[in-house]
Amino acid sequence: MDTPFIFGKIAVNENFTDRESETKHLVNNFKSLINTIIISPRRWGKSSLVNNAAIIAQKEDKQLRICTLDLFNVKTEEQFYSIFAKSIIQNTASKWDEAIENTKKFFSHIVPKISIGTDPSNQISLDFDWEEIRKNPDEILDLPERIAQEKGIKIVVCIDEFQNIAEFNDPLFFQRKLRAHWQRQQKTAYCLYGSKRHMMLEVFTDSSMPFYKFGDLFFLDKIDTDHFEAFIKERFKSTGKNISTEACRRIITLADNHPYYVQQLAQLSWLRTANECTEAIVINAHEALIEQLSLLFTNLCESLTFQQICYLHAVTAGEKSLSSSAVLSKYHISSATSAFRSLKVLIKKDILDNKSGVISFQDPIFAYWLKHTYFSS
Repeated sequence: MDTPFIFGKIAVNENFTDRESETKHLVNNFKSLINTIIISPRRWGKSSLVNNAAIIAQKEDKQLRICTLDLFNVKTEEQFYSIFAKSIIQNTASKWDEAIENTKKFFSHIVPKISIGTDPSNQISLDFDWEEIRKNPDEILDLPERIAQEKGIKIVVCIDEFQNIAEFNDPLFFQRKLRAHWQRQQKTAYCLYGSKRHMMLEVFTDSSMPFYKFGDLFFLDKIDTDHFEAFIKERFKSTGKNISTEACRRIITLADNHPYYVQQLAQLSWLRTANECTEAIVINAHEALIEQLSLLFTNLCESLTFQQICYLHAVTAGEKSLSSSAVLSKYHISSATSAFRSLKVLIKKDILDNKSGVISFQDPIFAYWLKHTYFSS
């Protein structure tokens, strides 16, 4: 029997829970061609949200095409152009011969190398000469708009791990180039999101950056307990098993409403359940999860400095005045300046989050492990 909980990959259909208001918001933005930026901590379900909104939006608007691309392994401007062009071509053609024809039609200065397997269902592979792209980047950046205008359609380009462009050579120049092209397009919109919250904030909320006020910026909140409770109970029921309200809420509490960990802990609990899932089963599953991740967490701690570890100790202890003399002395933090530097690095490493002055952990299981294992002795 397949497990009823999904984590680590895009959740669809019955595996996708709540996010009703966010989905409606995003669907309306897609259909209205409003540029959208989604910011949240890692593993909060941004990709699943975008995927589900794209499915709904295209069903409701037959003239809409959604093109998705992931910049996870894209390290250079050259790679960006290649994956961008490939996604646009493939997602705006109904068959491979049309895709080839579009490739020939919409490129005049750049001559792409086209290759396709013997199976017509195979995807097209596009390669470009970097020197040609360097001289004529406009052809690629304007490609979705030209196709949309020519075919009388609307296009939304969804780009995951968008913050990676900050790692390109001369990233500010590249960002200015992107915005200069994209903000003029009338039939094309962009949905930009990524897993490194602090970098996304730098790109889109800093008034000195090219993408400042580029579009509708919204932050994902946690899924509330009631929605998660109903979801978990239904998923257990769908496989002929039950879970008590107390056990269900214990899963949500231990995972701190974190979408990824709620699903993972629910699955571990489900696997240990014959008929009825109890709190004892959930606690056992949580202990197994902590043990499973302990080596990863240990390695993470070993990569941090003594001062950064001391700062984490203060946060896990629930200290609020993290720069006060009493806290600095109690946790062996050398100075307020050191505390500030540690916080800055820990945010950059996506370990901590600073939301309106409230410091919190992005990973609730790591926070639990620190408090109950690492700092408990």
